Amino acid sequence: MKVYYEDDIDRQLIADKKVAVIGYGSQGFAHSNNLRDSGVQVAVGLRSDSPSVAKVEEAGIQVMETAEAAAWADAIMVLVPDHLQAEIYEKDIAPGLSAGNNLMFAHGFNIHFGQIEPPKEIDVTMVAPKGPGHTVRRQYELGYGVPCLVAIANDASGAAKDVALAYAAAIGGARAGVIETNFREETETDLFGEQTVLCGGITHLMQAGFETLVEAGYAPEMAYFETIHEVKLIVDLIYEGGMSLMRYSVSDTAEYGDYVSGERLIDDGIKAKMKQILGEIQDGSFAKGWMDENRAGRKRFLGMRSSHAGHQLEEVGEQLRSMMPWIAKERMVDKSKN
Repeated sequence: MKVYYEDDIDRQLIADKKVAVIGYGSQGFAHSNNLRDSGVQVAVGLRSDSPSVAKVEEAGIQVMETAEAAAWADAIMVLVPDHLQAEIYEKDIAPGLSAGNNLMFAHGFNIHFGQIEPPKEIDVTMVAPKGPGHTVRRQYELGYGVPCLVAIANDASGAAKDVALAYAAAIGGARAGVIETNFREETETDLFGEQTVLCGGITHLMQAGFETLVEAGYAPEMAYFETIHEVKLIVDLIYEGGMSLMRYSVSDTAEYGDYVSGERLIDDGIKAKMKQILGEIQDGSFAKGWMDENRAGRKRFLGMRSSHAGHQLEEVGEQLRSMMPWIAKERMVDKSKN
């Protein structure tokens, strides 16, 4: 595994370029603000009627129509949602591309699955922070950085990787380390992690635990604390020192229960399902299904979003969090800014 740090990188390679960040969501907010603070000439590309225009202007960053920004820039970082990228690329980005431009992504989905096929004379790279945009911004402001992945899909100029590394350094990634990978590995592992552990796995495990306790007659507030709220305490320990530190820190009773009950719950049957999900990611079935869902109007997706948002655990959680004002004070996501 090749890892690059600030001393390995020529930051001037990105400082000499005009950079357009397309989109101002979690990652777009972080990238554009960090680039600006690193002295890079940056503009954000948005629709003129986007509600994010005011947020960009308030941050003191130049904002342009997406097509104008793409034509203006030497390097274009595409940070709109995966399902919108191909349409925006064809309509607003592709017409303004010139030989020698660097087309950049923070996730390999659209390149790896062939939704976007840039011309051969364009550098195509990826700089993917391994954390949400709000963390990328916060750590940069604190003088630290979030590790990034870097990958090259097309090196027309011969300097694609060097420019991508310079971009990673400018958003703070080289302070922690920039790991070299490829579009296939990043895309498939990212989707797998999201679906089986980080989003799909852990949320459904917490919900099932909450429902099991409530259905057994326990107070919903007790169920929420024990199966949802305290997950952060455990994850923070693992984040700081791995599973061994977590097991060192909890009681012997909890550690014993971890060993004897965890493997009964997450057994070979679960791993078999994980392998099936990985296969669907690898063969493109998941990508096709997601794009088909969007083309069909997202009815199933929006229905699932609404159903989960209305679950009892959300109501109980909101009530309990109101008793802990420090959570809101230290929140990672501020919707008024990003």
